[in-house]
Amino acid sequence: MSIVTPPAKVLVTGASGYIALWVCKTLLDKGYSVVGTVRSDSKGEKLKELFKNYDDKFSYVIVEDISKDGAFDKAVVGVDAVQHMASPVTFGADNPQDLIVPAVKGTTGILESIKAYAPTVKRVVLTSSIASIRHEKTPPVFDESDWNVDAPKAVEKLGRNAPGPVKYGASKVLAERAAWEFMDKNKVLINFDLVAINPSFVWGPPVGPVRSKKELNETLILFRNHTTIKDPALTREQLNSSANCVDVRDVALVHTLALTNPEAAGERFIANSSSYTYQDILDLIHEHGDHPDVPKGFPGAGKDVPRPAFLNAKAEKTFGIKFRPLQEIAIDTLTALRENGL
Repeated sequence: MSIVTPPAKVLVTGASGYIALWVCKTLLDKGYSVVGTVRSDSKGEKLKELFKNYDDKFSYVIVEDISKDGAFDKAVVGVDAVQHMASPVTFGADNPQDLIVPAVKGTTGILESIKAYAPTVKRVVLTSSIASIRHEKTPPVFDESDWNVDAPKAVEKLGRNAPGPVKYGASKVLAERAAWEFMDKNKVLINFDLVAINPSFVWGPPVGPVRSKKELNETLILFRNHTTIKDPALTREQLNSSANCVDVRDVALVHTLALTNPEAAGERFIANSSSYTYQDILDLIHEHGDHPDVPKGFPGAGKDVPRPAFLNAKAEKTFGIKFRPLQEIAIDTLTALRENGL
């Protein structure tokens, strides 16, 4: 199977996104050239300023609407690999199709563009999610063989009344399914292979300065909301909601290593550090030092809370990495937010 090594040129879609910025930086640090897709010149120029120390290794192209036919036709020309990261990330959408259509059409559209116009592309890395994996299961222990079969059914049944995370989950699993179906259908017609990365909740420091809360992505907003003193304070139930998380720097590293590992071809990889409750996060922060601006909640109350597990052994073994532990993720995220006055 093909691999893509520096100084190859890599297209990163949705390049101004929280995870995508780290992928751009990690690729540049490894010696790749990066072309990022953005929706406007203003966003592109901000990225050029952010990555100015890499000389001319970073450039951008404008793709205003990823769901349009042929949206990526020009962007893919002349690149050696693609990191497809552009997809709506929100739990607040009213109409589920506002998530599903761009997620699916953006994914199949870029694969069609590569097939038609980019014979130089050898590998595509797709940013999926554990939302594409999690489903009702006892015990709730998941690996890469699991698929979220529940969310699409729920959205079909409930439509706009489906919970926000369910709508998002449907968009991610339908997009990833569409990608693998495209690869199977076109396997004799294409010269590239596919790798899917399935991160859990992504935290960690953003690349560059964040000037206001409005510039934070969905996951960092949730982290901030649970680590900031509020009146009234968050309840025990709110602090003991459980999930899984991973550091954004590790997610970017996995995306980058996926370009050079022949064993990654045709595989999906869970990118995950550990499970958590928000109470666990507060406890770890206060164990690390004096943080009077962080609530204490109900110390120790999260220890016995049941939680799902997303196994990361496949990614750690294949890529030879160790995901950062929860305390490091929490402290580094908090530090970055406070340094930005947030």
